[in-house]
Amino acid sequence: MEKHTIIIVEDDEITALNLKLSLQKHGYKILATCDNALDALLSIEKNKPHIVIIDISLQEGSDGIALGRKIRQNYSLPFIYLTSYSDDDIISEAITTEPYGYIVKPFDPSSLHATIQMAIFKYDMEMKRIEEANASKIDEESITKLLHAKKERDRPIVLFGTAYSVDIAKNETCYNGQKLKLTKKENAILRLLVAKLGSVITFEQAINYVWKENGATENSIRTLVWRLRSKLPTDIIKNASGIGYYIEE
Repeated sequence: MEKHTIIIVEDDEITALNLKLSLQKHGYKILATCDNALDALLSIEKNKPHIVIIDISLQEGSDGIALGRKIRQNYSLPFIYLTSYSDDDIISEAITTEPYGYIVKPFDPSSLHATIQMAIFKYDMEMKRIEEANASKIDEESITKLLHAKKERDRPIVLFGTAYSVDIAKNETCYNGQKLKLTKKENAILRLLVAKLGSVITFEQAINYVWKENGATENSIRTLVWRLRSKLPTDIIKNASGIGYYIEE
């Protein structure tokens, strides 16, 4: 069995040592232990770990949440937070970086091990989704064909999620038969996600399909999805952390 590799980012020496010893007992290989964000990023770039464990609060103003955000933006790599905080505001901020887990100090070695295993499994599944995703060109013609292949036999309606439907002819989305008030771009990203149900839509694919012009960024997609989620009655859009989004088939 492959030995999973880990980088620990923790500025408390005793906690870092306890983490290292506990994880080694569970068969993990510790590539590095860093006490600040800069060293952590350099070590990630050099060592390419399977996963990173980050203390939310680091010394010298190097915030663990900011480090998590940089990892999400620049690396295809899972990370989990370790913290003594349980404050709702801190947790809410941490969630925006899309971590793969969250452990509160003092940590239980068995719980930490389980969290790491679940994080690695989730990441591997997301990578598999990407590999299995249809690599064909995403344009209006191909999306329309995909939607028509999914439509009801006698009407131009595609059902998805629970109680959602897209009217291909009218380009409208409904929930329990009621039309949702969405902008043109919100309709476009949802149409793309529905056409590719079960497959991850990458940021690049979403930008190319929704904007069709220069100037949009990954943050443009994140903002668009955030606004769309706020208008949908249920949470059906899933994160493929650092990669894109998908709706389960």
